[in-house]
Amino acid sequence: YEFPSRRVTVNLSPAQLRKGGTHFDLPIALGTLAASGQLPAESRPGEVCALGELALDGSVRPVSGVLAMADTARRRGLKNIIVPRGNAREAAAIGGLSVWGVASLREAAGLLQGEAPAPWDEEALEPGEEGEGEDLGDVRGQELARRALEIAAAGGHSLLMIGPPGSGKSMLARRLPGILPPLSIEESVEVTRIYSVCSLLPPGSSLMRARPMRAPHHTATPAALIGGGGRSKPGEATLAHRGVLFMDELPEFSREALEALRQPLEDRRVSVTRLRETVVYPADFTWIAAMNPCPCGWS
Repeated sequence: YEFPSRRVTVNLSPAQLRKGGTHFDLPIALGTLAASGQLPAESRPGEVCALGELALDGSVRPVSGVLAMADTARRRGLKNIIVPRGNAREAAAIGGLSVWGVASLREAAGLLQGEAPAPWDEEALEPGEEGEGEDLGDVRGQELARRALEIAAAGGHSLLMIGPPGSGKSMLARRLPGILPPLSIEESVEVTRIYSVCSLLPPGSSLMRARPMRAPHHTATPAALIGGGGRSKPGEATLAHRGVLFMDELPEFSREALEALRQPLEDRRVSVTRLRETVVYPADFTWIAAMNPCPCGWS
């Protein structure tokens, strides 16, 4: 393919929405080929969503946020989506779309010209095994603490464990996800969207089946806990959505960080307001904290 020997203007609308990311590379390239006549008129993009990062050799590289973008495309009434091959399983988790995984710009252009292999066929998505996580059945004794964990899991309650170092607080807290109910399909899609946007999904993965477990360090800032930054990103409270947020050494967290958790604990969501935008993130998690009886740790 040849780049047109004239000015090319790319319009990304709506203009008031801030845009960024390498996933625009592939659709801009396909649009340029169609506008310059290098794709037949009858094959020019219609109800097709395309996204992917282009390398200098024309290969298409995986990008983050594919699940969320595929879901948005389906809601907008699109029927087909072209994604990097490494993101095909992720996009196929959204039903109602024909997913085409491509490895190069040539393959993507070929799809628009009718050189189309069968779309990615994801197996029926049902809640499956959650893998070999840490199991509460491995714990011997600790009857009172085990009972407290079971009550917290059954009612979605918060829990504070107080005890000297080595008494098993962290060990017990990390086993709470293992006694929570399995994620439903809707919850799996919801959690996977969050991790996809944050580039935390392993390559070639599909839906997340296990409930998330997040344990931020006590030096975490309020922005790290609830989200924000120059380009607003979800924080630990959102990454723990539908799972567990564990805060060890609770008194070591700053007052500002603890105060920032007031809204997510009450409203089950986080509202991050910045100069140019306001973003609302889900934050429905079970909160577990642990601390020593006093600063010395033993009294």
